[in-house]
Amino acid sequence: MFVDEAEIYVKGGDGGAGCVSFRREKFIPRGGPDGGDGGDGGSVYLQASTDVDTLMDFAGHHHWRAENGRPGRGKNMTGRSGEDKIVRVPLGTLVYDKDTGLLLKDLTEDGQRVCVAAGGRGGRGNKHFASSTQQTPRYAEPGQPGQERTLKLELKLIADVGLVGLPNAGKSTLVARVSSARPKIADYPFTTLNPVLGIVELSRHRRFVIADLPGIIEGASKGAGLGDEFLKHIERTRVLLHLIDIMPMEGPEPAEAYEIIRNELTEYSDVLANKPEIIVANKMDLTGAEGRLEEFREKIGKQVHPISAVTGRGVAELMELAWQMVQESKQLVEDVEENITENLTEDISTGEN
Repeated sequence: MFVDEAEIYVKGGDGGAGCVSFRREKFIPRGGPDGGDGGDGGSVYLQASTDVDTLMDFAGHHHWRAENGRPGRGKNMTGRSGEDKIVRVPLGTLVYDKDTGLLLKDLTEDGQRVCVAAGGRGGRGNKHFASSTQQTPRYAEPGQPGQERTLKLELKLIADVGLVGLPNAGKSTLVARVSSARPKIADYPFTTLNPVLGIVELSRHRRFVIADLPGIIEGASKGAGLGDEFLKHIERTRVLLHLIDIMPMEGPEPAEAYEIIRNELTEYSDVLANKPEIIVANKMDLTGAEGRLEEFREKIGKQVHPISAVTGRGVAELMELAWQMVQESKQLVEDVEENITENLTEDISTGEN
């Protein structure tokens, strides 16, 4: 089961109470207060991990609590602090505060973590309250309660290249050919019900991640079919690989199929509409495909890359092109971030707001 949304309750551990105690030793009269402090409560952390693929672990486990701190003891002994609770989530998890809707963290790197519920501080023992006028305080602080909140977790898969297209366009066949992923392949639509990630290995130790997403149908951006549940995952990709069945047995013609997907991406968000795109004509091994290809190119007026996911024709060249576009996208992001940093530094140095 692929689970990409979850709501959980998290609570940091309560701090331990301070101790009220007085020194009692032979030959030492009026030893004074020696109550120790309570231990701090543990905190709850969400940590991104490559060992976790979905949010399925949260389907039946909605409450996550850290350990409480232990109370202080006599002889100035501080109570033990509670252990932190580390909750592992998949890379690409967005963490929201459910009540406020505030995005707390976008966990995109392995090992990255965020504290979502801080533990309470331990209370001070009575030794802290001794003074010249109050030499035998008989009170101590209680521990502070740990932070608690309800979180909404949303997973957006992280991939360099995202495959989009109508059902039966051959997306799963292509992923199975270029990577070790083994999505379900059959001669009927909607065989892919959950996103599948694969790693494409190229020469000279180059690699990138490709995502096979469920087929999108007309009206998906408004809730039709399966694609609307997974359109959000495409937002993480750097490049879209738009796969077209050049010889459809039924359904829309190639040019119409292309426009359907483009419209759905545009309706869903401007982010998807403006992503770099590679248009691919699949099933070029079928009779009559060459004529259909030329007709398709003329109708859309764009460059189209012909391949056959079954025979492998043109697939290697397509993967090289995808790699190149992914690198260009990464460089563009780095240049934008560098320009922003330079402008901020210049504004600070000149004293501009």
